[in-house]
Amino acid sequence: MLTLTSCMPETDVCETDHELRLVRQKPTKARGNKILIVDDDPDLCLGLNIRLAANYYDVCFANNAESAIRTALAELPDLIILDIGLPDYDGYFVMEGLRAFPELAEVPIVVLTARNRFTHEKRCRDAGVKRLFEKPVEDQVLLLAIRQYLG
Repeated sequence: MLTLTSCMPETDVCETDHELRLVRQKPTKARGNKILIVDDDPDLCLGLNIRLAANYYDVCFANNAESAIRTALAELPDLIILDIGLPDYDGYFVMEGLRAFPELAEVPIVVLTARNRFTHEKRCRDAGVKRLFEKPVEDQVLLLAIRQYLG
């Protein structure tokens, strides 16, 4: 049995007494792992939280447009999963509000909505949305999109 003698997190390589091997590590803040989910459906939020936490992402939530902007400013997420249909204002209000703050202007937004994606495709693209998915979306498809933007 080999004994672990040191680990270099910045390279994801662990050195043992006899060999070097790659090790799966949890993402760190520097690698971008905080995701803000903006949706008023608590069941969807719970399901996403379970899936994302299992893949080592830190998740925070907002259930309406105003709390989405406040939470984004407080948490500074690395990616935002946003619903278009929110109880107070729509997701476009959120996108516009987020882009008004320099610290949030470049945060990738992935839209996950129950509305017809073709109806919103152009407007989302014009707003700088990275990906647009219609609910329900397969776990692996969403995770692949997240990894594309967070590394």
